[in-house]
Amino acid sequence: MELKPEQLATQLESGPLRPAYLIAGPETLRVLEAADAVRAAARRHGVAEREVFEAEGNPREPDWDAITATMRAPSLFASRRLIEVRLPTGKPGKDGAALIAEFCADPPADITLLVTAGEWSRQHGGKWSEAIGRIGQVAIAWAIKPHELPEWIERRLRAHGLKADRGAVQQLADRVEGNLLAAAQEVDKLALLSDGSTLDAQRMESLVADAARFDVFRVVDAALNGQGAQVSRMLAGLRAEGEAVPALLGMVIMELQRGAALARISERGGNLAAEFKAQRIWDAKQPMYQRALKRHGVARWEAFVAQAGRVDRIAKGRGQPGEDPGDAWLALERLLLAVAEPRAARLLSASR
Repeated sequence: MELKPEQLATQLESGPLRPAYLIAGPETLRVLEAADAVRAAARRHGVAEREVFEAEGNPREPDWDAITATMRAPSLFASRRLIEVRLPTGKPGKDGAALIAEFCADPPADITLLVTAGEWSRQHGGKWSEAIGRIGQVAIAWAIKPHELPEWIERRLRAHGLKADRGAVQQLADRVEGNLLAAAQEVDKLALLSDGSTLDAQRMESLVADAARFDVFRVVDAALNGQGAQVSRMLAGLRAEGEAVPALLGMVIMELQRGAALARISERGGNLAAEFKAQRIWDAKQPMYQRALKRHGVARWEAFVAQAGRVDRIAKGRGQPGEDPGDAWLALERLLLAVAEPRAARLLSASR
């Protein structure tokens, strides 16, 4: 049975240590905390030795031969071991799937296997993950939906011995803007600052910093992820904070040029994975670019870059002859909304 990471952590507190665990999903904080719960349970059950195998090379997979050798070799320092296998893509490949299934068919008494993955969907699973589920536990950290965030925050507050009314919880949810790590950090801080009384919205306002920082990195990420509403809200926040459009455009232009370069390689059937590596785009951020590339072709990416230049001229009061001086903030919002949503591309032509 598939569990939520929090359910797995609860089971581990009093239940037995299973031979194998799979923890995967896009919510990194929940994956990390569930994996920490497995490690803590392993220590309580006398597991003193831990070995970690990271994915490397192309395709990005762990060294399955080394893992096989480790599983078959006796422990040098302890009677029981925890072997961790980290799969950024959530796909072990043919060799890895066979090894995991073989392990689960006859798990050694002295080994607990922990597999973690950053990417996950209904298509990622297979016989290997089903094998883990038969002898152990599978926990998937699906993305927290906006309407689920207040409940997640309230549970975390209770776990820290804090009480808050509905208005306070919602206020914190609005501030962290879906960022679970920011929410966790704020709850940790509240645990230190609270006097033990129930937190209301006014008290929350005075204690919590605005963790939903409206920085340009997150604005661009929202545009690439197709989150138009987020783009508008974050830009409004940046403007209210006194930011200047020219200060933001360096990052915006760099990301649009990167998108154009990736689109050219994708269109001609080139090695996109190699280009991701060359441009130092982390595994965790690659799906975001891939989604953006599906929405726009090369011509549109090049149009975005050209439009960014126009926004820069407007912001600096250097518009070309006959060019509408316009509002730099509005022009920037139209540009990023067009990146987020193909249907919004008509806004660009309307602004010329």
